[in-house]
Parts: sequence; C-alpha cells; structure tokens
Amino acid sequence: MVTLIAEPIDVTSALNYLQSEQAGAIDLFLGVVRDNTQERPVDRLEYEAYDRMAVSEMQKIADQARQQWPILRYAIIHRKGTLQIGEMAVLIGVATAHRADAFDACRYIIDTIKKTVPIWKKEVFTNGEEWVNAHP
Repeated sequence: MVTLIAEPIDVTSALNYLQSEQAGAIDLFLGVVRDNTQERPVDRLEYEAYDRMAVSEMQKIADQARQQWPILRYAIIHRKGTLQIGEMAVLIGVATAHRADAFDACRYIIDTIKKTVPIWKKEVFTNGEEWVNAHP
C-alpha cells in the first residue's frame, strides 16, 4: 500500500492491512505536525507534491526496502494539503517476522522519503512562512 492523500490518515485501517499471521512485529511511524520548529511557533503545515512521481518514488523505496529486509507487508501513506497542529502527515508501517527488521526497514523508508520524494513542506508561522527541507 503506497498512497498520497488529502484526507486524514486512518491508522486503524493501515494497521488492519499490515496484520499477517506470519508477522511477529509491526512497526508504525507516525509523523505528526508539531506546534514549533527551531523555537518558532508553527500555525500549520502545507504540503504540495508532484503526485504521480511522489507515489512512484515511494513505491521504489518500498521495493528497495523489500530487497534489504524480509518485509511481509508495508504501508506508506503521506498527506498533502493543509495540516493543523496534531494531525498526522505521514504513516509508515512495516510488518516482518522479527522486530529488528521492522524497525530498520521503517526507518529506512521514512528517512529515504524525506530525502528523495517530491513532496514539499511549507511551515506557516504567526509572522510568516517558509518552505523547508528535512531537518537534520
């Protein structure tokens, strides 16, 4: 499951999709909009994407992860549009037989998405706005 959506992420549906009788571990990463960045108060985030390319690139990342780890199932869901404080921006889910593989694959997927996928984030502050890259 790889998708780019405008509506809120349904964690329960993603978790149900990831479940497998062979899975001993399901790792979920939920990226959530926080109220500050580098000590500046954030009002909201705005995500824009080149949809078709973003989904294609996320699928490539999932395929690369499957070559490195024995992934049974995966879910990559990224939001686009305007997100408020506390809303989920991204869900990465990985189901594997063992927890170490799930943790490692999940981290690889989110870190690679932040570096390579054409999804852009604008942070809107009380006194301005700024397009940003992934934070170190």
